[in-house]
Amino acid sequence: MQQQFSKNVMVLAIASALAGASGMASAAGFALIEQSGSGMGNAYAGAAATAEDASTIFFNPAGMSKLEGMQIVVAGHLIDLSAKFRNSGSTGPAAMGPTTGGNGGEAGDTAIVPNFYFAMPIGDQLHFGVGVNTPFGLATEYDDNWLGRFQGIKSELVTINVNPSLSFKVSEALSIGAGLNYQLIDAELTNAVVLGAGVEGRAKLEADDNAWGWNVGVLFQPSASTKIGVSYRSIIEYTLEGTTTVTDPTGATVPGASGETHADVTMPDSFSISLAQKLSDRWELLADASFTRWSEINTVDIVNSVSGIPRDRLVLDFADTWRYSIGANYRLNDGWLLKGGLAMDETPVKGATSRSVRLPDADRTWVSVGAQVKLQQNHRLDFGYSHLFVDDPEIDFSKGQFVPGTTTINPATVSNVQGGYESSVDLFSVQYTVTF
Repeated sequence: MQQQFSKNVMVLAIASALAGASGMASAAGFALIEQSGSGMGNAYAGAAATAEDASTIFFNPAGMSKLEGMQIVVAGHLIDLSAKFRNSGSTGPAAMGPTTGGNGGEAGDTAIVPNFYFAMPIGDQLHFGVGVNTPFGLATEYDDNWLGRFQGIKSELVTINVNPSLSFKVSEALSIGAGLNYQLIDAELTNAVVLGAGVEGRAKLEADDNAWGWNVGVLFQPSASTKIGVSYRSIIEYTLEGTTTVTDPTGATVPGASGETHADVTMPDSFSISLAQKLSDRWELLADASFTRWSEINTVDIVNSVSGIPRDRLVLDFADTWRYSIGANYRLNDGWLLKGGLAMDETPVKGATSRSVRLPDADRTWVSVGAQVKLQQNHRLDFGYSHLFVDDPEIDFSKGQFVPGTTTINPATVSNVQGGYESSVDLFSVQYTVTF
């Protein structure tokens, strides 16, 4: 009965993750750090060192060596992003005459991001585990007729990551771990286009791909009260393939501007170092510093697969970033563990002239609280809440269309979006953990 129950939970969790994996960036760029419910209450401080449950597969696979028995983790995160644009002098393409349109409404959205993890021992020193999660995601959508529509209307990026992993206990003080990452990506981008003087159409890109990456980690425990974790996740290189569809004002497809499309995209690598330090029987201090090499992403050419000539170009010009977090756990009694945390999360966007309407990102500060409750001897429930205070970003971004068949921008198609955003993010997480 117990084995059948665990099998059913595993199948349900994987199916939920694969069916519902979508989201919007809550960490810097379009990364999603919400890879466990147990870490949310600490703002993910100490994530590579705590080895609290099977979600360590994502943060540091070496941490599986600290788990006892077989374990299943199912988590879900509600991400509520608000992003409202305020105009201060934007201009549309000269070919379209006077600038028209509103501020775009609420560009943010609400999404649910699931995680699933399974870990089990294989002998005394070896553990095997697998995680299913969504490391990257983006969802912004403006009103169709907003004034910045020639730069972007809808932007959606979804990833699904399957992460089989192994850990090996070298000694009581040292463990190592490694994993493979098979990642699926799906993207949809829409925007307005100039089809001629005073003639406005719509363009939609739909493309997907799959690729492989890897991750490694080390967990060092010099004493019973101190754990230090170091982890690394590799870059993942994609060639997204799909179609671009351009339609005229009647909705009819424009054949000369539509067709097969591909785009090379590199997801950045990252490095983390974490500390979990017990101060007493009740208090534990957590800290983390994480580096992401966002400079891997500069420009993304959306290319006609037949001619090899770019149809469009996304200029991101990202910079590398750091994320710093600190947190604490307080053991209230045998049944309850209280959590808190703070984090500073840098944006990869260099400034107003690099900030795209598709990703109006800015530095953010996390304030997090949460708790863990023991339901039964081997059953735990974690829940957490974080509010992200986002610096109100300014934007002064210009973009135009290529002259057909060339890599030259037509100046009559250039639009400029100038103004600022008022943004905030609220995160709610819940996680169920069962150990057999």
